[in-house]
Amino acid sequence: MMKPLMALAATTALITPAFADAPTTGAVLDSYSDLAEAGYSDALDTAEALQGAVDALIAAPSDTTLAAAKAAWVAARVPYLQTEVFRFGNPIVDAWEGRVNAWPLDEGLIDYVDMHSAAVNEENDLALLNVIANPKITIGGAEVDATEITPELLGGTLHEAEGIEANVATGYHAVEFLLWGQDLNGTDAGAGARPYTDFVTGDGCTHDNCDRRAAYLKAATDLLVADLSEMAANWTADGAARAAIEADPKAGIAAILTGMGSLSYGELAGERIKLGLMLHDPEEEQDCFSDMTHLSHYYDGLGIRNIYEGRYTRTDGTVVAGPSLSDLVKAADPAVDAQLRSELDASVAALAEMKAAAEGGMAFDQMLAMGNDRGAAIINKAVDALVVQTRSIERAVAALGGEIEVEGSDSLDNPNAVFQ
Repeated sequence: MMKPLMALAATTALITPAFADAPTTGAVLDSYSDLAEAGYSDALDTAEALQGAVDALIAAPSDTTLAAAKAAWVAARVPYLQTEVFRFGNPIVDAWEGRVNAWPLDEGLIDYVDMHSAAVNEENDLALLNVIANPKITIGGAEVDATEITPELLGGTLHEAEGIEANVATGYHAVEFLLWGQDLNGTDAGAGARPYTDFVTGDGCTHDNCDRRAAYLKAATDLLVADLSEMAANWTADGAARAAIEADPKAGIAAILTGMGSLSYGELAGERIKLGLMLHDPEEEQDCFSDMTHLSHYYDGLGIRNIYEGRYTRTDGTVVAGPSLSDLVKAADPAVDAQLRSELDASVAALAEMKAAAEGGMAFDQMLAMGNDRGAAIINKAVDALVVQTRSIERAVAALGGEIEVEGSDSLDNPNAVFQ
């Protein structure tokens, strides 16, 4: 459970344009919104490419079309992950995020699982519901007709059913599970290995219900596209998220810093990275079916730096840039700005080292293994860099005369609680 790292009063005289050579707060917030619009637009475009690859897989299941759909999923994650820094400080984004990136999930809610695996969760009555195999299901004591698997069924009925967060029925990770299947390798090498024949209708279907499995994959992918379309629209010129962030300059700048600090510290360093190492548990890795967790961590870190520097490289290679938070901090205290920029570079480099190690054959879940000293060193280096930069984010807040609240994590703030 996350808790505040620092909780400072919301009443603040944050940011005036009195600093010499500083851009106006309005210009910085407009640039921030432009980065959000570009990032979510890229996330939508790549999700639509994934949608096309899924359609091709369903139409003609094969090793080739399954591999293409997996590659499209990986590509779709790249721009989306760089938008995660817009969470925490932006209520519109934070309320929406659980629909597209919720994890971990009890995958037995969706499809067949190994009954000797961690998917068997006795604390969740729906952990083995397997809606793909069951057109009639019971949720909260009420019978639900799941004969037709639709986006409405997934998002309106199944997702977080009975108020349980592990009942994840939608988003990137539901699609990931359907493409890869369970990773039953623990902290050994190897990702999920779902066969393409799981989508073959008629003769050749494996694990039964191939038509419903295809329908679920189609519905989940279509819903992902719809959700991303909604968020991309929220950051256009007349979008609700842009309007909210630009309505109050003081609160807007605080939102940027809150997003940076909370993702850096409690979410990424703590919940997503350190916790798994403490428990040596591959179930704590974010992309646990595909073994692409290293990419999630790297692009999250890159997104934090993007926002501070006011620059984002789009999937087509073009660069969106404008007045930045760095410009404001530099005008207020050049030493703090220089230190934070250096530390952001260091954290991105540490996460790049993790990415390179995974691409070289040691996946993130292998790094978590007890006795893997090299893996632990790579993880701890990234965690330390993220923690250090969060302290400088606090200094930037102080330099700008501001006060924010940053999410914490028991894995960093109260390690003993993790084992209770």
